[in-house]
Amino acid sequence: MFRLDNCSALITGASAGIGREFARQLAPRAGSLLLVARRQNRLEQLRAELLTINPALRVDVRTVDLANEREMTDLAQSLAAEPIDLLINNAGLGDRGDFATADYPRLHQQVQVNILALSVLTRAVLPGMLARKLGAILNVSSTAAFLPLPGYAVYAATKAYVNSFSQAIRVETRRCGIHITALCPGPVHTEFEEVATRAARPLRSAPEFTHVPVEDVVHAALRAIVRNKPIVIPGLVMKLGMGMTRLLPLPLLRFASRVADERDQA
Repeated sequence: MFRLDNCSALITGASAGIGREFARQLAPRAGSLLLVARRQNRLEQLRAELLTINPALRVDVRTVDLANEREMTDLAQSLAAEPIDLLINNAGLGDRGDFATADYPRLHQQVQVNILALSVLTRAVLPGMLARKLGAILNVSSTAAFLPLPGYAVYAATKAYVNSFSQAIRVETRRCGIHITALCPGPVHTEFEEVATRAARPLRSAPEFTHVPVEDVVHAALRAIVRNKPIVIPGLVMKLGMGMTRLLPLPLLRFASRVADERDQA
C-alpha cells in the first residue's frame, strides 16, 4: 500500500492554485518535495512557508517552463537519478474562446503542457517506481474530460487524453504496486479561469454551488491516491453531474454544450 508519510513527491505547477495546496497538505507528512513551476519568486515564497510548517522537510524548487520542450526534457532526464515516490502532474493550461480564433502559440502550449509534459515526466519516473514496486502518480485532469466543451475545445480534449492515459497505464502496472489516479475537479476558485480567458471575452464563472474549495479538492485527491482509486471527482454536485453526463447520449451532450456556450456568449 502506498503511504504519504515520508514520501518523496514531485509537484508540477506548484506555484499557485491546486499545485500549491498539494504542497501545503503534503508538507507535514512528506520527507521531501520537489516543486516545479515557471515563477521562481512564488516557488521561493512557498518553500519558506512549507519550512515553517515542517522545518525537517527537504524542499527543492526548480524553475521550469513545461511549455518549453528543452526545459521539459532536461527536467525529465534529471529525474532518472531521483527516487520519486509520488508524481503529481498538476501543471495545465486552458484557452477560453472559439477554436477558429485561437492563437497558434497557445494551442501548442496546451498540448505541450497538458499532454506531452505529463506523459514524458510519467515516463521518466515510472521505471524507478516499478523497480522499487512502490509509487503513485496523480494526474490532474478535469470534469471537462467527460464531454465536448465549446469554448474550451482543445483544453477539454487534452483532459480526455489525461483520463485515457491514466487508466491505460493503471492497467499496465496493476500488479506492480503502483497507484495511478486521475483527479477530475470541476470549478475551483484559482487563477485558472482568469488566465485562460481571452481579453475579448467577459470573465464568467460557473454557479457558486458547483465550486469546491481547493483544500477539499486536494484532500480528496490525496485520499484517493492512497486508496488506489482510478478516478476522483471532488464535490457531491459535480460527482452527481458527471454521473448523469456518462448516462446521456452524445447528441444530447452536444446540444447541452451548444446551449451553454450560446448563453455564455450572450
